[in-house]
Amino acid sequence: MKAWFARRYLDLLGSIYIYNEHRGYTALDRVLEAVKAKHPEATELIAAVEKHRADERKHYTMFKRWFELRGTMPIALDRTFGHIDRFIEITFGTSIDSLDTDAIIASDDLFERLCRVISLTEKRGLKQVEILLDHPIVKQDKALHKIFEVVHVDEPDHFLPYDKWLAENQRRMPNRREVWIDRMIHSELLFIKLPLLFLWFGAPRRTEWRDAGESNPKPAPKLAVPA
Repeated sequence: MKAWFARRYLDLLGSIYIYNEHRGYTALDRVLEAVKAKHPEATELIAAVEKHRADERKHYTMFKRWFELRGTMPIALDRTFGHIDRFIEITFGTSIDSLDTDAIIASDDLFERLCRVISLTEKRGLKQVEILLDHPIVKQDKALHKIFEVVHVDEPDHFLPYDKWLAENQRRMPNRREVWIDRMIHSELLFIKLPLLFLWFGAPRRTEWRDAGESNPKPAPKLAVPA
């Protein structure tokens, strides 16, 4: 029973993370478009966002390899399990795919809001990874634990550039409402969606990888994931 529980838990955990990593790097393509158009002179910020995008792609590739080694596909999750998806929907009133990049480019206030959302999402990610690194079930899977170690090293670089932009442009940091939204989204996932998904034994699995057919001009380096 314990072995089954552990396998089920890791299966759900991996499925949630691979969805969020894929959503992360594809959504950052929109952010890069906005940053390059709005602040073409901000070479340091552009380089930081590009690294952020590359790291998210790398993490996705590592989780993909983890599933391949298990001989299974991830559960077919949608945007309801995406932290950044929910945050964007609540704060901007639209989905990531429908986000008006031109409007964000034209408005300092909207660009500032986007930076705060990304920063809070990445900080939440770092806290969660720190918890998972010490989780007894995660520790049992050496390959998955190694992936989370890599994510933990990369994560600080993902929110510091946005915080720096806010500070340098004298823009406010997240307020109580935004912090509450971040906590609410996380609690919603942890205490409602994850338990329901755990009990949904007939949840469909993906039939192809999310990056099938994608063009990645700067592919992530191939990383060896221990078995």
